[in-house]
Amino acid sequence: MEVKIIDFPETKVAMIEYHGSPALEHESVKKLIAWRIENKFPPEKHKNYGVHFNDPATTPPEEYRVDLCISVEQEIPPNPQGVINKVIPAGRCAVARHIGSRANVTVAAYLYENWLPTSGENLREFPIFFHYVNVGPNVQEHEMITDVYLPLV
Repeated sequence: MEVKIIDFPETKVAMIEYHGSPALEHESVKKLIAWRIENKFPPEKHKNYGVHFNDPATTPPEEYRVDLCISVEQEIPPNPQGVINKVIPAGRCAVARHIGSRANVTVAAYLYENWLPTSGENLREFPIFFHYVNVGPNVQEHEMITDVYLPLV
């Protein structure tokens, strides 16, 4: 697996914070998509991110959290979907690409369990995050591209 170290730029995002069972996360995704469509933020121009605070496979549902994000440049006014502004901070990251289903992004485990212990790198205080490179109803599961970013000191 190819792992690169890059300097990720500070990225302002429109975000919905999801807490709860990973099985119900799609409800918040639907809200964010509705907001995106209503406010004309097409995926071709505004990147999709997920900031993952814990592993859905090992975290009790009541403790699971993910921030579902869309890159933006402006302030987000109050809205019925509960979308707010946040920032993904700038910094060094290890990045690797996952192709296929987003139900089990194996690259995340690889970065933590295999790459990190032998890399000589240390984690910084920001969770792992995913860039969902291609999204939409016409993207087949086997065509899904997800870049996984592991923030480093």
